[in-house]
Order: sequence, then C-alpha cells, then structure tokens
Amino acid sequence: MANSGFQVDLTNCDREPIHLLGAIQPVGFLLALSADWVIARASVNVGTYLGLEPADLVGNPLSDFVDPDLLHDLRNRVAYLVGSDTVERVYGCRLRSDAPAFDVAIHFAGSQIIIEAEPDSGKHSDATSTVRWMMTRLDNQPNLDAFYREGARQVRALLGYDRVMVYKFAPDGHGEVVAEACKPGIGSFKGLHYPASDIPQQARALYLRNLIRIIHDVDAEPVAIVPPLDEHRQPIDLSLSVLRSVSPIHLEYLKNMGVGASLSISIIVDDTLWGLFACHHYAPLSPSFHSRSLSELFSQMFSMRLESRERRELVEYERRARDISDQLLGAVASDETLLKDPDWLADILTRTIPADGVGVWINGAYAFSGTTPPTEDFRRIVRALNATAAGKVFATDHIGSLVDGASAFAGEAAGLLAIPISRSPRDYVVLFRSEMKGSVRWAGDPHKQTEFGPNGPRLTPRESFAEWKEQVEGKSAPFTPSQLRVAETLRATLIEVVLRLADEAAAERHQANARQELLIAELNHRVRNILGVIRGLIRQSKPDEDVVNDFVKVVDGRIHALARAHNQITDDHWGPAPLEALIEAEAAAFAAQKQNAIVSQGPRVLLNPQAYSTMALVIHELVTNSAKYGSLSGDGEISLTWKLDGDKDLIITWLETGGPRVEKPTRKGFGTTIIERSVPYDLGGVATIDYRPSGVHARFCIPRRHVTLPAAGRAARNRLAPHQHAQDVPVRPEMLAGLSVMLVEDSLIIALDAEDILQRFGASISTASTVDAAHDLLDQITPDFAILDINLGDQTSFGIADRLLDMGVPFFFASGYGEQAKLPMEHRARPVVQKPYTSGNIMRSAEDLLGIAPDVA
Repeated sequence: MANSGFQVDLTNCDREPIHLLGAIQPVGFLLALSADWVIARASVNVGTYLGLEPADLVGNPLSDFVDPDLLHDLRNRVAYLVGSDTVERVYGCRLRSDAPAFDVAIHFAGSQIIIEAEPDSGKHSDATSTVRWMMTRLDNQPNLDAFYREGARQVRALLGYDRVMVYKFAPDGHGEVVAEACKPGIGSFKGLHYPASDIPQQARALYLRNLIRIIHDVDAEPVAIVPPLDEHRQPIDLSLSVLRSVSPIHLEYLKNMGVGASLSISIIVDDTLWGLFACHHYAPLSPSFHSRSLSELFSQMFSMRLESRERRELVEYERRARDISDQLLGAVASDETLLKDPDWLADILTRTIPADGVGVWINGAYAFSGTTPPTEDFRRIVRALNATAAGKVFATDHIGSLVDGASAFAGEAAGLLAIPISRSPRDYVVLFRSEMKGSVRWAGDPHKQTEFGPNGPRLTPRESFAEWKEQVEGKSAPFTPSQLRVAETLRATLIEVVLRLADEAAAERHQANARQELLIAELNHRVRNILGVIRGLIRQSKPDEDVVNDFVKVVDGRIHALARAHNQITDDHWGPAPLEALIEAEAAAFAAQKQNAIVSQGPRVLLNPQAYSTMALVIHELVTNSAKYGSLSGDGEISLTWKLDGDKDLIITWLETGGPRVEKPTRKGFGTTIIERSVPYDLGGVATIDYRPSGVHARFCIPRRHVTLPAAGRAARNRLAPHQHAQDVPVRPEMLAGLSVMLVEDSLIIALDAEDILQRFGASISTASTVDAAHDLLDQITPDFAILDINLGDQTSFGIADRLLDMGVPFFFASGYGEQAKLPMEHRARPVVQKPYTSGNIMRSAEDLLGIAPDVA
C-alpha cells in the first residue's frame, strides 16, 4: 500500500537525505533550470511533446524555446515559492505556439528550478465551489466513522479510482483501513491492518513534504533525466516531483496486490502524518492534473476538519475530566475516608478512564473494587511500581512486562494504569483492565521474515495479501494519550487533596452531609410516590378472571404510557412537554397500522408534568379501547382536536366515527375510571364521555394553570395527518432492498444526494458521470433499474436509454428542466423526475416503474 518511490537498502535504512530515482513516469516531461533560467537537465521524452531533443535544450536559456508571455507567468509563479516544499501550478499553458496546451507544476530542488508538464485535460471546474460543497457534506457527518467514509466517497467521486481507502496510522506505525469507497464486486479491505514495514520511515517523511503521489501505470517504463548527474556529481532531487518514477520494490508490491494504478494523498493532523487516502485502480488510470490538485486541496481541508473534530472531542473529554477532578477535590476534602473507598473511586475514575477494576494501596493497606488480580499479585505489582519513575503516572497494556507470571491472572487483569497519590512512591490508585482476547485482521502475515529479493539486497515486497488473523492474548486495550493526560490531572488533584486536608474539612463535610440528606429525602419522597402509582395501577387492573397474559398486557401498556410521558417531561429537566408529542407517541405505540386514522389538530400547547402524566394515561386508554372496540378496530377515523377557551383553559375533544356500533359498557373497568375521573381528581378539571351509537365522544377541560403556550406558538396540523408533501415522505428502508440501481448523473453533489436517498431505501448503487462511464458500467453489470440524468455536459443519456431498453432494464429520466425536457420519440412516454432528487419523487417513480405497492399504512 505504501507509495515509497525510492529504494529500501537494508544496510542503511535510515540514511538521510533520501536519494530518489533519477527518472520520471512517461505521462509528461521535466526540465531542470539553473538560477539564471538556463536548462540544466531534461527528460529524454521531451521530444515527444516539444519536438526537441534534450541535446537541443540542455545548456540553452528557456526563453529560446517557450512563449515570452508564459515565461513571464512562470517567473511570477516562482516568486510565490516562499516555502521550502512549495509547489505552484499553472493550467492550460502553451509552451510554444505550435505545441499543445500543458498543465505545469514548478518548484525548487536545491538551487535548481524544476518545471514539470503534463498534457492539459481541458477540464477545469470551479475549484472553490467544488471543494466548498465537498466540505459541506463532510461537515454534516454526525461522527468520525461517517466522516472517514464520506471523505473516501468524495475522493473516489472526484478521481474515479476503483477503490479509495482512508488509511490510519497507529502509534506503533502499523496502519488500518478505517473506511473505504469502492466499486461493487471487488471485495472490502475495511478493517484490515497493514504492518508498519509496508510504509518505511523514509516514505512517511516524504509524505509530510509532498502531499500527493501518483502512479499512472505500474507497467510503464520510466523515462530517464539527462544528464543523470550535475557538475557536482549529484543526482537530481525529485522529492517534490509530481512525475517522479517509482522504485521497482514498490511496483512489485503493487503488482502482487493486482493494482494497475495508485494514488495517495497525505492526511496531516497537528503536523503529524495521521494517515492517507490510498487509491487503487485495477487498470492504468491518469486523473487530470486539475482533479489531482482539487483532491490535494480537499485533503488539506479534510485534515483541518479532522484536527478540529479530534480537538473538540479532546477538549470535551478533558472538560469532563476536570469536572471529575473538581468532584474529587470537593468530596475528598470533606471526607478523607473516601480516598480509601475503592468502590467510590472506581465509580468516579472510570467515568473518564474506562477500567474493569480498581485497587487502592495506602500505607500498606489495600482494598479492591471490580475485577482485580489476586492479593499477593497486587503486592508484587505495587513493589514493581515502586521501582518505576516515582511521582508519575504509569500505564501498560501488558502487566507481564512488569511482573513475572502475569499470564496466570491475565483474564482478570492484563493491563493497568497506576496513579501515585503521595509524594513517596508507596501509595497508589491502580486501574485494571481485563484481557482483550480477540483477533486482529491483517492483510497477510505481518511477521514474515525479511528476504533477499530479485532487486538485490533489499526488502522483498509481500506476495500474499490474503487475510491473516493474529490472536491477541495477555494484553488489554491500551490506555490512550488523552487518558494518560487525564490521569495526570487526577493525580495532581489527589495529591492536592492529601496535602490540603485541614480544619475546614470538618465543616465542609457537615455541609455535604446536610445536602446529601436533603437529596436523599427528596429522592425517597419521589420514589415512594412512583411506587404508590405503580402499586395502584396493578391493584386496580386486577381482572375478574385469572387471565394472566391479558393482565400483564394491560399493566404493561399503562406503565409504558407513564414511561413515555416521563421521557417527554424529563427531556427538559421535568418541564412542560408538547401535547402533540404525547398523541404521536400513543398512536405510534398502540395503533401503528392506524396512525393515519387519527387526525389531530390544534394550537401548539405544553402541559406541565402532572397534567402530562395524567393525559398520557387518558389518551392511552382511549386509543387502546378504540383499537379493541371502536373506530380503530375497523375502518373508522378519530378526530382529536384541542383549543383554548375564553378562560384559557384547554378543551380537548375526542370523536370516533365510522366504526362498529357503540353501546355503553355494562361494567366500569379501571380504564373507564381513568378516563372519567383522572382529569377531575388529579387536575381539578372536567371530563365527560358519551357512548353514542355512531362512536365515542369525550370532552376534557384542563385548567389553565396546567397549560403553557410555547414562545412561537402557532396552529399547525399534526404530523400524523394523512397527506404529506412528497419531499417529506417517510423512508421505507425495505422498499428497494436487494435491488441494484445504476445512477447516471454528471454533478458530483447531486449524485451524492441521490446515492444517500437510494441507500436509505436499501438499494446498492453504481454511479457514472459520463456516457462512456455508463457504457463501461453496463459492460460489467446489469442493474435492476436505472436513473438517467438527461443532460450530461455536452451530451445526453439517450444512447444509454436505448441500450437499457435493449437489455430490458427499466429506467426513468431526471432533469433540471422538468416538464420542458425534450425526449426522442422512442422515449416520449418515459417518466421524467424533476430535480432536485427527493425521497418522495424517487419513491413514487420507483413504485410506478417496478410495480411496488405504495405504503398506505
């Protein structure tokens, strides 16, 4: 996977500086100029592009061979090369009037100016807009895994490689594929680990200087630079070259993987090589110079965003650690005995440093909490800790490296973090982690011995990349650097507590005890009330007959109604909650297939916790009774409305219609009692229920003291209303499960949005941005259906449509022109989806195209 581009000599692996190969890849040409712009060296293929041989160029001024205006531009670009590793780029240059246009890179190599040119692709998009949209998508990712995955998708969409991986380096130097985006059918490398030797230190140092490295064709013959040595007998330094040739060692490595072309882009976080975007293609591939420059800019922005995210996580983690530290300081200062309480310490410390057990050693006395080693082994560990650096936190993921015989208790404790809590090295709080048994997935055996290969006394690239699992035993999950920093903070806090215990501790302890007793009293009061409510529910729900299952179901439903209400009112710290949310929750929980039969409408109002809990039970009983005996048991409908009357009391009306004939119950159960008496008894309101033959009609009046209007209160139809805008339809994850979709779309941003929608419907997607790419895709796969953007740059997708028609693959068109799109006669009847894509218009079109029954639930 490494893009080394240099030879690896076992006898002098760490030598500096790196001597790179004096050749370039044959996709462009190179000129090296002296400080006075006289051509000092040239690649031997310069005649292919300029019609001049190196012998005609070397020793002559560049001004004799290039356009004066271009020379002026190049001189200006050299003025921008202020950093030692800076590379400037100029696109669409004409070196001579009779030569084609080139994309040019220019940089310094020692005292020489290096000019590299590649044929201009002619495709120069708006870099600012493209990268801005790419970054917008990155910023919308909710977590780091999604962030990595989206980064790989963006690079693949931009450059077109078969596989793009996000490759992250571990502290020990080995790498892991943490995300990837690849074409269907080529397998996945995600989760595989690669030995550190795959990317030697010389390569890692170079990645910090030169962010992008490309190999257009692993089988291409390199082109020499002449003369090979300068007047000082030194080879040319190609460290920053974009055309630099590749070491045969690395080419052999790629060929062993079956890779035909590759590209890597450095991900640098906090001035350190965090990882790479590693791109593989299974045939030769030459992304345009402009696209590669965009990908380099994207990688730099990706690195900054990644650094920002990691810093935010670290800041938040250390903030929580400071809170824990403050809690330690306050608690132990008021009660020094807590320092000897392992259960309390374990509860405090493991909130920020995950561990399976805690051992405390103070003045030869010890105590344990959780999973820890045996007592005698703990004594041996403490003695070994005393031999380490005193006064510092010590951590290891392998206790066996600290004491002999640790394998005997590795199941209980394989790793530890020791926090000294006194100036002398005799007192500790030790956090233990259990053995992390498992396997690490390697791309080949990482322990393969060094061999002498066909390229002389150098490392032979690995020939096998088959997955190889290594069993990990006797070790725990390692402690991270941020956890060690937190442990140092906690150590300072604990020592400060030990040194600062003084007379005021007694007073502070008394205040803490008083506060604790008040909290316990309040907690006991609330717990007793909750237990009383649950007990009343169970006792009042006793059935007349011994029908245990029904009894459990009834009680479970009522308790769950209270639980849902409790969740709502505790979302805002036991504050008022919206009535709409209560209605939605009850309807979704007990009438999942009938939600559209409950039409609710009214102003946005909030109920205080007491009223919210009461109405949760009332609505629950109304919904469940209707599902059993009323409108929801058939094809009827419920109208649930509410309003504020002249006194600002809340009037709620429940009206059932279209269900079976209703008769007044002859027996009053607990559910009916809840409906009729809860509002009057608990809230001081009014409740009436009328068992009309056409349907139950209930009316409730809740006094205004229980009702709050939100700051932006406005009448709004509930989300359970049966008619919804096409853009806002709920996604049916199973609708396209198992189906493959070919998406032809020339806009990267629009294509990514369409892919997201299709993935949420369960489909697998293959995307093409051009007519040729779509035909290439159809050579390999036969999709279940296709979506074709009509306008693809200066071409249309009608030829693709003709081929799909011959293959019998259903499809529909998409266009920004909507109904004004002009279709040829043979496709005149095809549906056209108006962009932008939405879950609604894709779902409706797919249902019509594939004959999928619409979701009417």
